[in-house]
Amino acid sequence: MARETSHIGLIATASTTYTEPFNLVRQFASLDHISGGRVGWNIVTSWVGGAAPNFGYDRTSEHSERYACAVEFVEIAKALWDSRANDAIIDDAASGRFLDRERARRSDRKGRFYNVAGPLILPRSPQGRPVLVQAGSSATGDAFAARHAEAVFTTHLTKGSAADFYAELKQPAIAAGRSADEIVILPGSAAIGSTDAEGHALLEELNGLTDIDVGLSRLSNRFGGHGFSALPLDQPLSRDDFPDPSTVQAARSRVDVITDLVAHERPTLRTLLRQLAGARGHLTLAGSPERIADVIEDWIESHAADGFNIVPPVLPAQLDIFVDHVVPILRKHGIFRRDYEADTLRGHYGLTRPANPHFPT
Repeated sequence: MARETSHIGLIATASTTYTEPFNLVRQFASLDHISGGRVGWNIVTSWVGGAAPNFGYDRTSEHSERYACAVEFVEIAKALWDSRANDAIIDDAASGRFLDRERARRSDRKGRFYNVAGPLILPRSPQGRPVLVQAGSSATGDAFAARHAEAVFTTHLTKGSAADFYAELKQPAIAAGRSADEIVILPGSAAIGSTDAEGHALLEELNGLTDIDVGLSRLSNRFGGHGFSALPLDQPLSRDDFPDPSTVQAARSRVDVITDLVAHERPTLRTLLRQLAGARGHLTLAGSPERIADVIEDWIESHAADGFNIVPPVLPAQLDIFVDHVVPILRKHGIFRRDYEADTLRGHYGLTRPANPHFPT
């Protein structure tokens, strides 16, 4: 993909739970070089019951422990990416000098979870390091994002909750010595339809195709294996029908979104499964391109989002409609670029290249 494209950013997901820091850092640095500075790392703290032994680990799957591991992992990764100055590679065949050893540091780290020796065996990458992306919205995930994330992929069904999250995440980042502009917040959204009538009709059609048993299984997985099959399909739900989110060891952010939705809207189980099927719990915008563009613009102007991660439930048709009909409206309103103004993913997001604290010059 890097070879066949020239500007588009390429963000890959890799787990801190089942990956070694040095290997991951080396791989992402290589991809950043290959792509000319267009790579991002979506940091996840994986959880699937019984998966740890597949990787030879005997490690707790508790939510707080996974994030403690992730914090140490990312700190090591940053130290490795910063273990060489920009000009450390001399590559002078005539003098026989390849590396200026004064412009590299060992960056060894022995912590609670990892014991890693540096430095990285590659030159510092075009972006300094990949754009660090994070998607958790739990209290622990928010604290992690405020400290380390540069782009946050989040889940919100209302502008009010999105605006609250926006403010609550940017303030801790500022308190940690970062600028609010160093984090871009990107809620997920499904966009459906070319007219209001067609959008709503397609949404109803898609909802009608959902499979109850599959939906129940996926909902159970969200809540760490909790069973919901005994609940009536057409009776309004309450939070009492769900386990306490603080006891769930799976992805806590989606658990919070679902239980908040149930508390405020009291949907039936059938309705909830339909809402979670197409957009996987993200905001669903059904209607004309003008209506969809208006919502996107309103959220951005209301400081509920810096942009959106579009997740069409039908590909490629709904993505084509968004690109061909919604994007021109956003461009007309000054919300979306007309041309690429940068060559790196950091540049596209308006993020600066991180300075190397060990080699400031």
